Amino acid sequence: MKQDSAKPIRKLKPLPGLIFASRWLQLPLYLGLIAAQGVYVYHFWVELSHLLEAAFGNQAALQALVTSMGYQSAAPLTALNETLIMLVVLALIDVVMISNLLIMVIVGGYETFVSRMHLEGHPDQPEWLDHVNASVLKVKLGTAIIGISSIHLLKTFINAANYDTKVLMWQTIIHVTFLLSALAIAYTDRILNTTHNASH
Repeated sequence: MKQDSAKPIRKLKPLPGLIFASRWLQLPLYLGLIAAQGVYVYHFWVELSHLLEAAFGNQAALQALVTSMGYQSAAPLTALNETLIMLVVLALIDVVMISNLLIMVIVGGYETFVSRMHLEGHPDQPEWLDHVNASVLKVKLGTAIIGISSIHLLKTFINAANYDTKVLMWQTIIHVTFLLSALAIAYTDRILNTTHNASH
């Protein structure tokens, strides 16, 4: 490792250098995703504050939750019930999982496609980042998307009375499609790794 770090950096020719430097065009995209994560953090705290206020009897906060969750009941809702609490908590978990997905894309994508972050030895280095590459990132992203889809599907089934049967059917089909796609990506990655190891 020390010998590799002592090697002088070979200067690229102008055209290859320009093409290679074009990877920095992705930097604004990752900065934009960081801004998007800030929006999710704000949304999380708005929903959480409404939940806490509604728990102490604030009717305006309760109505804000009912509207944002798309929840409807036969009788007028004057206090939190178990179904609404569950829907709000699942929505908060959904925000957290999407935020985790954003972190994987931002950190993993930057490390893989733009530039090394030199986090080796850092106490907060994510464990998954130690062996990340394009294939591993695709599998992890697929797994994260399945988790997010599962939360959305669970929210829909809990509030199924307010959805059409076609919506329930299509959400289930889309979730199964995500699941099969992730399995196909993982299986393809396994075949490629097996072939690569066999050739060496």
